[in-house]
Order: sequence, then C-alpha cells, then structure tokens
Amino acid sequence: MVETDKNTVLEALKVVQDPDLGRDIVSLGFVKEVKLCGGVVAVTVELTTPACPVKDQLREQVKQVLLELPGINEANVEMTAQVRSAMPDNQSLLPGVKNIVPVGSGKGGVGKSTVSVNLALSLAQSGARVGLMDADIYGPSIPTLLGISTKPGMGSHNQIIPVSQYDLKVISMGFFLSEEKAAIWRGPMLDKMMSQFLGGVEWGELDYLVIDLPPGTGDIQLSLCQKVPLTGAVVVSTPQDVALNVAKKAILMFNQLNTPILGIVENMSHHECPHCGERDDIFGTGGGSRVSREMDIPFLGEIPLAKNIREYSDQGKPVVLADADSEQSKAFIQVAESLASQISIRAMSGAFEQDIKVSF
Repeated sequence: MVETDKNTVLEALKVVQDPDLGRDIVSLGFVKEVKLCGGVVAVTVELTTPACPVKDQLREQVKQVLLELPGINEANVEMTAQVRSAMPDNQSLLPGVKNIVPVGSGKGGVGKSTVSVNLALSLAQSGARVGLMDADIYGPSIPTLLGISTKPGMGSHNQIIPVSQYDLKVISMGFFLSEEKAAIWRGPMLDKMMSQFLGGVEWGELDYLVIDLPPGTGDIQLSLCQKVPLTGAVVVSTPQDVALNVAKKAILMFNQLNTPILGIVENMSHHECPHCGERDDIFGTGGGSRVSREMDIPFLGEIPLAKNIREYSDQGKPVVLADADSEQSKAFIQVAESLASQISIRAMSGAFEQDIKVSF
C-alpha cells in the first residue's frame, strides 16, 4: 500500500486551482502547513484576502482531494488569509498600508460615498484591516453615513488618530468643519490637506485604505495620484448614458495619471418593487458592463436602487450592517469580493515571474 506523506499531499493538491489567479494552490504558495497523524491529515491554506469569493469552494475541493488519498479517512482544512500588497515597497507616506484604493466618479449624485462606505465595511467584516478616508472636502458625508459624532484625537509625533467605527479607521474633513461652515479652498490648500490625511494620520497597519474621492477630475484626484502609489481605482456610475459618459472621463483621468482601474461599479442599477417583485430599470440597464467591455476594465457588479439603503445610511448604520441578509447587502458584499479579487490578481502578478517556495 502506498504511504501518504507530505510530498504526496502536496502533489495531490496541485489539482486545486485558484480560479482568479489561474494557478494551483501549491505553486502559488498557499499551502502553508501539512500535518499527518494516522489516518488524519490537517492542512492550512493561506489565501490572498479574507474576502476571497471562492474560499468555501476551495476548502471543499481541498478536502475532497485529501480524502481520496490512500489511508486517509479524515481531513481537516483550515483557511487563513494574508493580504498581499499590490503597491511598490518604497512608498514612505503610508508604510503600514498594503493597498490604497480610491473610489471616484465622473459626476456627483451617483452614490459614490454610499458605495465607498459599504465596500469598506464589507472588507472589514471579512476580517481585513480597513481604513476609510473621506477626501470629499466640499461635501464630506462619511461621518453621517457611519453615525460618527466623536472627533479624532492627537497621537504620538503630533499625528491625528483616526476615529474607530464598526471596525473601520475613519478620517474626514467633516470632523474638522462645523455644520455652519463650508470649505472654500484653492488647490494649494487641498494639496496640503491630502498630505495631512495621508502622512499626518496614524493609520497603522492596514490591508486596505479606501479613499472616497470628490466627484469629477480635479485637484484632489491629481494630488492623490502624485503623492502615493495606488493599488488601483474604482469608478462608480449609474446606468444612464449621461453618467456613463462622464464616468469614462474619470477612467481616462486615472489612465493619464498611471493609476490602474480595478473596476467599475454600477450603482442604482435597477429597482425591484417590494410588493410585486417587478424590476424597473429606472436609469436604464447594462451600462456599466457595456463600458467595462468597451474600455477593457473589470466589471465589479451592480447595486440596486432601494429604499433601505438610503434609510439605513441616514441612520448612520449602512445596510451591510443593519440588514446583512438583504439582497442589497449581498450585492455590496459581492462587489467587495470582486474588488478584493482584482487586488489579489495585481498583487500576485509579480510572483508569477519567480519560483514560489513552500516551507513548513
């Protein structure tokens, strides 16, 4: 009878492939530990993000492969995650942040801030360490959407301590402006503010820093892209032609600034009647996926237009927290998982060019 050892286990697991990365989990270095005791085998698999959309599928595949090995009658599979950075190692402003992801839009009114908040929360709920920066200086809405009433403190080296809310580290201009005042700032002041929010905040160790940008293609976007290397940008649009045409401008801006596009999100994609279930494509349909094909960028998914998203946002507890089992919440989680997959693909692309060693 053939004896099953660690090498046999590793060889067998080469049939299990990560669908996003297109390679087997052994050559990717995902198999971190193999333990054998009698007829029991225990394997630890480390993925590139806790928000992996195929985590359960991979776990089941690994288990089935292990149970088919000679002499194995019990298989225990532990799934862990270690987020990889898709940015250069030489970025000095945010040394503890692995991935910086700005969320932009060509125009206002497309729900960009709501998308930013729910994406950040979805990533945090998966187990990732997440920060959220509200860079919309003229209309900072993140404190309202997250129900934050406290102010940031000051830490060591005269740095700002971000507010913690729902497992997110949050900073916003809304913390520093009274409701009776507006930010009337020119370019140099905006540039200084971006430097302060990046290097002057104690972000600590983060897997993802989501940045809610102001609408359009102005000073904030330019300043951000010039100050730090970015993992890639997310562009939010509604399905209607006028919004999509302007969204294309945002995509072209990021391209000109050498910032990769991680994908497009179609917000307010459709409305489903809560009484009869009939779908109403208020702003049109399929526009986001069409733009993604035309411009050869990923389509991250669509978010429906629903009353509960607005109501929970107004209450300061976004829908992914307040109504986790709703279709709207599931839509945000799916988009967050797609985003995490795109980040992992970028992070692992460099590793494909070298041999990945597996050690125990």
